[in-house]
Amino acid sequence: MTLLLMAAGSGSRYGKLKQFDDLGPNGEFLMEFGIYDALKNGFDHIVLITKKENVSLAEDHLRPRIPANIKLDVLAQEITDLPEGCSFSGERKKPWGTAHAVWTARNVINGPFAVLNADDFYGQSAYANAANFAREHNNDNTFALVGYTLKDTLSEHGSVSRGVCQVNGDDLVSVDERLKLEPKDGKVLDLDSGNEYTGDEQVSMNFWVCQPSIFEKIESEFRNFLADENLATTSELYIPKTVQEMLQAGEIKVKVVPSGGDWFGVTYASDREKAVANLQEKTDAGKYPSPLWPKQ
Repeated sequence: MTLLLMAAGSGSRYGKLKQFDDLGPNGEFLMEFGIYDALKNGFDHIVLITKKENVSLAEDHLRPRIPANIKLDVLAQEITDLPEGCSFSGERKKPWGTAHAVWTARNVINGPFAVLNADDFYGQSAYANAANFAREHNNDNTFALVGYTLKDTLSEHGSVSRGVCQVNGDDLVSVDERLKLEPKDGKVLDLDSGNEYTGDEQVSMNFWVCQPSIFEKIESEFRNFLADENLATTSELYIPKTVQEMLQAGEIKVKVVPSGGDWFGVTYASDREKAVANLQEKTDAGKYPSPLWPKQ
């Protein structure tokens, strides 16, 4: 099974490249704890998507640490990576978005895979549940979203964006992207729309279990996206939108798999101290060895 980690963000609110910040007790990146949890649950292929200038940094850091029998692909998400026959002549600095990051891995993945953010900690049970789902749905077109509870995913230091889910039983119906969620008076308020939430809603933290059929769908969407000059200049392609379009078209089913664990992330610089403390606490409790990787 493959774990695809997205690490191409610029960390503008964090102030530096948070994906490559040494948050662990022995200087580990946050993503290394996710890789460790994935390997314990049978994942044997790690794909990391990052900016071109960070490919060597990531390879040089990870390859000596993770076991030698684990396949590692570090790929660059580049603006010039377009579908055959397509072109873009406008000006653009930001990557094409998370769906394009997934599409970057189209030539190295040929089976079910989990995809998630490299700068989030998802909890050990989330990887176990995702791995079990991938094994059970190895040859069908059923996707999964590893779901978290909204109130458990907020930041004390500012608003956050989350995909608020509508769920019927364990079936995902839709994902509503809310961009400025903050806790207020025991509830959660979206500052953009004014929508109010109880905090008990299931949300997407961009942890999906996908089938390779998503690559063809992303390419089709990307072609349409590039044909619209306004979109191509100012917008991005997002995984939830792609999955939702496949779902609404009846091309796939999507199950919501409970994470069963805790989550934390590093959105703001002020989140760093808490993340460092969390990782130290989990290490002290014996949930992770110290150092995380034995010498090879």
